[in-house]
Amino acid sequence: MSSRTDDVRKRMMKRKKERERMEKMNHSRLFSTDEERHGFDRIPSYDIGPDEGGHPLFKKEVFLFKVLASACLVLIVAIIFRSPSEKAETIQNYVKHTMDQEFQFAAVSDWYEDQFGKPLALLPAKNDGEEDKQDLSEDSEYALPASGRILEDFGDNGQRIMIETGKGADVESMNEGLVHFVGMKDGFGKTVIIQHGDKSETWYGNLENIDVNLYEYISKGTKVGTAMDSTDGTKGSFYFAIKKGDDFIDPVQVIKFE
Repeated sequence: MSSRTDDVRKRMMKRKKERERMEKMNHSRLFSTDEERHGFDRIPSYDIGPDEGGHPLFKKEVFLFKVLASACLVLIVAIIFRSPSEKAETIQNYVKHTMDQEFQFAAVSDWYEDQFGKPLALLPAKNDGEEDKQDLSEDSEYALPASGRILEDFGDNGQRIMIETGKGADVESMNEGLVHFVGMKDGFGKTVIIQHGDKSETWYGNLENIDVNLYEYISKGTKVGTAMDSTDGTKGSFYFAIKKGDDFIDPVQVIKFE
């Protein structure tokens, strides 16, 4: 009698386990992915649920650390600029120079074009059809801004020279580059500044009119403006300067004038 009862109990337990196994199989099929149904491993998902952690590519601790470090850096710089000590003055000058320095788009664009060909879209690109204009003066590296004679030497002010031209004469870029300033400059008047691939700048001042736009990439020999007429209206003149780094250099050392 007891053995029969044990057999019945075993059969009932077996059926119960079988039902549980079938329920688990149906549940897994219901919530399985297409990949698992076809015998492949489940592809990991980066969707964030309400009770799940952050994205594996975004770490909140690292982000908060960067924000805190940035805030500390700003605070340190502010304290340095409030400090009257001589050591702080050196750091202040360095920060001012770094913030005032223009990014060398022309130099980066030339380097990228030499290495990889056409510049990236975010870099200033040369306009189509301008390559034929770049060989205006193949015998010399630079083109003359304008024909004329020097009225004021570099030694008179240490920044620029004054060139006398004909009335209404065109002033042209001595080399290709990026126009990164158009406006008024102390001691130069109405001025155009062009940034070149060798990290130098050419300044064209005392202009009557300006014919280029800010951040335009121009070729060598492109008209940047018109020389200012003299008071008697018979001649014209403009200022010309070359800046390398923080210093102006004598244009006569670079370009041979008439």
